[in-house]
Amino acid sequence: MPTYAVEALDAVTIAAGSPLDGMDLMSPFVWREQGRYRMLVRGVPDPLGPTDPTGLIASGWSDDGLAFTLDPVLAIAPGADADEADAGGCEDPTVLVDADGGYVVYYTGVDAKRTQGVLIAASGPSLDQLVKRRVALAAPEGEGNIKEATFAQTPAGDWRLFYEYAAVEERGIGASRIGIAQAAHLGDPWTSLADPFPIRPESWDNWHLSTGPVCQLPGADPVMFYNGATLDARWRIGWISFSPDFATVTGRGLEPVVVPPPPEDRAKTDIAFAASTVIEDGMISLYFSLEDRILRRARIRYYA
Repeated sequence: MPTYAVEALDAVTIAAGSPLDGMDLMSPFVWREQGRYRMLVRGVPDPLGPTDPTGLIASGWSDDGLAFTLDPVLAIAPGADADEADAGGCEDPTVLVDADGGYVVYYTGVDAKRTQGVLIAASGPSLDQLVKRRVALAAPEGEGNIKEATFAQTPAGDWRLFYEYAAVEERGIGASRIGIAQAAHLGDPWTSLADPFPIRPESWDNWHLSTGPVCQLPGADPVMFYNGATLDARWRIGWISFSPDFATVTGRGLEPVVVPPPPEDRAKTDIAFAASTVIEDGMISLYFSLEDRILRRARIRYYA
């Protein structure tokens, strides 16, 4: 069976003097644009106080894909009105660049009570002029907690939206799962489909699943580097491949691709969480976070 293997691990750094100084960093969404690397990244106050936002989203750039400088003004901040869907925080950015060079950013908005997450779309000609335009996919109060958007386009031109949602298992314990929806065009209503793949009861991904980035190397099926965890929330990064229309699973790694080292601070979370990919030099650069506080890049090679 084909496989994906990590050949290098590198630290991703943020220059001092940014609007996220002193915060924990996660959800690094990185892409190439005009010869540079661009990034949206989530910052979380540390420690997180009862009235602090669960996330602020900043934009930045880098020449080498590792050392980033953030722009002085936040790209996305929580709504000022307590009734706004993102009054409690802004998390998990995903960027789409349109044909005119403008941006559409899907992100998770957390309500003021920190009880519900919904997907929100913000768009604009630049990352410092984003306007929050609509909730892309919302859940009823007390259900869903929909987040972590990942987009993929099929050869036919239609779109798939992968997302994380909250499920309740037989023992009444909450668990994360991955859902999928389809639309003919971005901006059309999304139609939910059957979940794309399940947990594996006897494996490292036996309780939680969460979306990760989708990419494709020449000669390979589309692959998602997804996040999976046990009941005690020990998160690892694995891979799963699909047919080009995302209707069928064509492969799934038995073991994780990325396993986090023991946390430097034992009180921190045991977690590696994938956020984005960039294809370069015939390999995949996977950007992820460790311990919900530090950023890393894995260089991954595909073996047929």
